[in-house]
Amino acid sequence: MNDDDDGPATAIMNTYQRLPVTFSHGDGAYLFDTQGKRYLDALCGISVTNLGHNYPAVTKAIKHQAESLLHTSNLYHIAPQQMLAQKLCSLAGMDSVFFANSGAEANEAAIKLARLHAFNQAKAAGAESNPLILTFSNSFHGRTLATLTATGNKKIKTGFGPLPEGFICTQYNDIQAAEQVFAEHGENIAGLLIEIVQGEGGIHPAVPEYLHQLQALCQQHNALFMVDEIQTGNGRCGSYFAYQALGLSPDVVTTAKGLGNGVPVGACLARGAAAKTLQPGTHGSTFGGNPLATAAALAVVNAIEDQQLSARAASLGEDMKSAFATSFADNAAVIDIRGMGLMMGIELDRPCGELVAQALEAGVLINVTADSVIRLLPPLILSDEEARQIVVTVCDLVNRFTQEKRTGTDG
Repeated sequence: MNDDDDGPATAIMNTYQRLPVTFSHGDGAYLFDTQGKRYLDALCGISVTNLGHNYPAVTKAIKHQAESLLHTSNLYHIAPQQMLAQKLCSLAGMDSVFFANSGAEANEAAIKLARLHAFNQAKAAGAESNPLILTFSNSFHGRTLATLTATGNKKIKTGFGPLPEGFICTQYNDIQAAEQVFAEHGENIAGLLIEIVQGEGGIHPAVPEYLHQLQALCQQHNALFMVDEIQTGNGRCGSYFAYQALGLSPDVVTTAKGLGNGVPVGACLARGAAAKTLQPGTHGSTFGGNPLATAAALAVVNAIEDQQLSARAASLGEDMKSAFATSFADNAAVIDIRGMGLMMGIELDRPCGELVAQALEAGVLINVTADSVIRLLPPLILSDEEARQIVVTVCDLVNRFTQEKRTGTDG
């Protein structure tokens, strides 16, 4: 740890509760701090560095692009952007893509697309447009005003009103609640936006049958079925996109995080009529899809596909969940172990945020979300031994933590 980081960085707005460490470099699944200590990264910058740190093909692509051209704007054709678009659309079964700089911006594009799609349909029918976007409890879609409103967490919205209108939030994994919303507002619902696995909400996977029922409701009411794969995409959940393993056919898909392996880039993909909705003048981005970002992302996508890392995430994730289940079999404080692929959550019966600092001290980077869920997002390049080390360290910490709480030895 770096003692220089114990105090606040006064020139930076105090928007993060930072841990007392500064990393100097990374290699594969490991990060190294400025004092030379090594940490096994089981968080990946919150599902970003899916290929680990300093992945050779990505480093090479970034260096090559930086030496030739960084930026031109979207007033001109951009070769790596075109290649990345074709690759992503082919993988996703989509027709077109808009490139942004982040997941929030990708979701903003999806929201605007859905509203404009509804507006165009109403205009063609000679009707007024009053578009609504359906979202779900415990969801997280970003921190811009629109994506904050779409997020199903009242706590993080406090103080930021008035928030935009046009959103309805209903219960996640409850088809009757969704059916009621469609029954009351079906003619105005422009689309719904849902996570296949809720990340910030506590690693909650949607029930497959529920997702298919939602898709059918959207088809019945001519609403767009939009999937937020900001965190679940890019191989993390065992297929390139999580919806693919479930046999879903969304109209719109958003992704970011692992797409650039650390280089900021987001994407909003669409198919069918939705793919033709945004036209010149309706949406844009100065930096979105610039040469550097798309060159890096193209190298990432190619590596995930060529190295079959999605399948690796699926098998290794099952192995790790099985190992956790065995280790925690006699620990009643562990309520659930869940997730898809290498997106895992271990829920305890009590708040456990202090485990983050304890894991840091033990040389493993983890995260706690929803107060009581240990979130694990290790890189897709993880070795069997590195996976075992994560399991052993986390199990030791949790068992010690819950035992101390039972006996009162923590004071």
